[in-house]
Amino acid sequence: MRLFTLGDGGATEIAPRALEYERDLQRLVEANMEALLGVRFLASEYSTGPVHGGRIDSLGIDENGAPVVVEYKRGRDAGVITQGLFYLAWLSDHRAEFEALVRDRLGLPAASQVLWSAPRLICVAEDFSRYDRYAVREIRRCIDLVRYRLFGTGLLGLEPVVTAAAGDHSRGAGSGSARRTPTAQPADGVIGELRDALDDVLMSLGEDVRRIERKQYRAYRRLRNIACVGRDRRSEVLLYLRADPKEVDLVPGFTRDVTGLGHHGTGDLEVRLRTEKDLERAADLLRLSYAAA
Repeated sequence: MRLFTLGDGGATEIAPRALEYERDLQRLVEANMEALLGVRFLASEYSTGPVHGGRIDSLGIDENGAPVVVEYKRGRDAGVITQGLFYLAWLSDHRAEFEALVRDRLGLPAASQVLWSAPRLICVAEDFSRYDRYAVREIRRCIDLVRYRLFGTGLLGLEPVVTAAAGDHSRGAGSGSARRTPTAQPADGVIGELRDALDDVLMSLGEDVRRIERKQYRAYRRLRNIACVGRDRRSEVLLYLRADPKEVDLVPGFTRDVTGLGHHGTGDLEVRLRTEKDLERAADLLRLSYAAA
């Protein structure tokens, strides 16, 4: 990643740098975790008890209810992945303890909807080796490797390096496409085909796109959700996008600003799809949402 300022004298590159202390990186991310990673912050330096003998850098829960372990390295250190996997295994064995933490921080409704099918590990570091990237794809767990850079005095860059999903090592960054998951909800033929076509378009936005299945919706995410597709409509496909409604020319009956309105999943831009032509009209909005995630 390279960053430049543009002026009358031409382009001037801003040199990237790493933070001086690992704790500074942790504090920076924890203070802005939802904006940066799409994860609600729960706890810092969480003790795993005297038997396990460790401390999880950060604990959180993502937009879809999946538990998240976040580990940091100021520089470049392969140990951050194995350490994170150690804590991810502990988390899966202590579900009641995690749910109690969610209940204390976010309330009973959030604790009752924890998505244990896909707990995540997010590793944030200055860089990762090609061996790290290869290993993560083979582990078959939900792991995100995120490279950070500081530019100047007030600019932070985050770059997803690998996004791997549990049970699927074929869709890491730089590898092939995933197989389609058939439409999971009842629908007539036209709407079912439209859902499958939408699935194809969303998964083709980038090799780092992942599907997350929830009872009420299907989410497509990078680090953060790109789109959430509802399951309860037979006459149309209702989806919510991360794209900012204020940056979109809204069309009555097709797009709507739902900022502050309750709905399943995340996203402030509602899009209603009834035909393949509607899907074509939505293509730019899907790309805009992908870029925002």
